[in-house]
Amino acid sequence: MNDSSGGTLARYEGRDRNLVPEKTAILVVDAQNAELDPAILEAHPEFASALKTRALPAMKKLIEAGRSKGVEVLYTVIESLTKDGRDRSLDHKLSNIHVPKGSKLAAVIDDVAPVGDEIVLPKTSSGVFNSTNIDYVLRNLGIENVIVVGFVTDQCVDMAIRDGADRGYYMVCAQDACAAYTEERHATGLRAFGGYCRVQDVEDVIASFSNE
Repeated sequence: MNDSSGGTLARYEGRDRNLVPEKTAILVVDAQNAELDPAILEAHPEFASALKTRALPAMKKLIEAGRSKGVEVLYTVIESLTKDGRDRSLDHKLSNIHVPKGSKLAAVIDDVAPVGDEIVLPKTSSGVFNSTNIDYVLRNLGIENVIVVGFVTDQCVDMAIRDGADRGYYMVCAQDACAAYTEERHATGLRAFGGYCRVQDVEDVIASFSNE
């Protein structure tokens, strides 16, 4: 295919590609103790069920498979840089979202916790690309492919997918390792951002890890 100047344009055939481990990262979004708050689980029983029966087991499976292949695993958690949260985004202030610096609520859930020196980036907005230096970090690591898992599907996961795609990363959502406060919101979120990424179950994502 030629462009108007007579040059040749690259042709892209859909979103299917193998994920070369050394160029791939798993981004775990907000899988933190704050999401296990009894008040949240009681108010959102579908979310509580999804965490226990689907999302956390699938997330753990993907993370362990990725580590075994040499895939980089990174985490982001909602956590202010200050005790009083004065550094938070206006949206988080208006929404009364605040996890103080150093709070146990900011820690990653034990079942999927970081190992060794895996990177954890605190954020104070919905979008990890907006309130952290993750873009800089991913490029320093040589990452081209980003697999997103975490909570909640239609908010912070959605933002990570869209923003990563706009910055030129090949985005993948492992859908069964994500959850929202209702199953309807989970499904709606996947449909809404599906045009920006490849949406797959964890088993299929793992099957796409390849050195070729």
